[in-house]
Amino acid sequence: MRASLVFLHIVSSCWLVSATLSKTDAKKSHKAEAETSPAELSVLERNLVVSDPHWKDIAKEEKRYCAHIKKTFQGPVLGYVTPWNSHGYDVAKMFGSKLTSVSPVWLQLRRRGPETFDVMGLHDHDPGWVKAVRKSNKKVRIVPRLLFDGWSYQDYMAVFGSEDEIDELGTELVDVAKTEGFDGFTLELWSQLGGNKRKELVHLVKHICETLKAKRLDCILVIPPAVTSTGQPGMFGREEFEQLAPVVDGFSLMTYDYSSGARPGPSSPLPWVRDCVLQLAPNSQWREKILLGLNLYGLDFASQGTEPVLGTRYIEILREHRPKVLWDEYSLFLIKYPSIDLRISLAAELGTGISLWELGQGLDYFYDLL
Repeated sequence: MRASLVFLHIVSSCWLVSATLSKTDAKKSHKAEAETSPAELSVLERNLVVSDPHWKDIAKEEKRYCAHIKKTFQGPVLGYVTPWNSHGYDVAKMFGSKLTSVSPVWLQLRRRGPETFDVMGLHDHDPGWVKAVRKSNKKVRIVPRLLFDGWSYQDYMAVFGSEDEIDELGTELVDVAKTEGFDGFTLELWSQLGGNKRKELVHLVKHICETLKAKRLDCILVIPPAVTSTGQPGMFGREEFEQLAPVVDGFSLMTYDYSSGARPGPSSPLPWVRDCVLQLAPNSQWREKILLGLNLYGLDFASQGTEPVLGTRYIEILREHRPKVLWDEYSLFLIKYPSIDLRISLAAELGTGISLWELGQGLDYFYDLL
């Protein structure tokens, strides 16, 4: 009986999984118990970043990160944490020394009326967890993502057309950051207007960032890819990048979700990722402020629609089907070390940083590569 495997993919170069199960095989129990104690050597030193790993090695070693946790990637690393993935909170504490910034996905900004703004979601703020993350790295910056949520077109127009509105918005963010002990914010608003009103958005973001920086608070901006999957210019380009680079501390570049259910394929093909960076910064100036997006999940096109597949499901697939895992330069589909290693190497080559979506989604030993 041919096993129908879920295909996961991140890039155009990846692991190809195949398995054939007989009726007898299906009845057998094949377990590879995961070892949980930290390892003395990194995954590279343990020869786990190879083209032909055995499925048992992956299932056995996936929790065994190197005990000597030290950042090896030289650029900035931003890690996102979400309330719906509790393991991400643990990862931020375990590998805090490898992160320069942590962005909990907690907050939404609402406009209630003229010059009236509320930051929602503060009930998710966990001061004890923040303290633990800072204990692992005294220099780490806590910059919660702030989603401009529930804004109508009229709300945007009212703010764009009034310096008093913009001033009040900036003041509200400073007050919240100081009260809650945040080090700044990661702003997510650019895609809400579908690529329209770019001039006005530049002015708004510039003003917010200047207000935050005046109080020694960080200002990171989430930006869509500079090139779409069809090769067309994206909603954020070189002109906007060069206007904002002097005041924005980091650009969290969403170089993933290249494909969709309608067009199954790689999540972030390497040539496209490179092109997205070079379109924004063909020269090296300001490139260090780009945080190249690296997703730690796979995608499942086998079911109806497109579903993200996390590390836990990946391990279940390996244990269930005992597949032969091969490196295939042209195949798609699967979470794997070479894919992550290639992206980290590309970031180092281009002189960018990295943003991880999201902490806790992949396997713990992935973080040895940072």
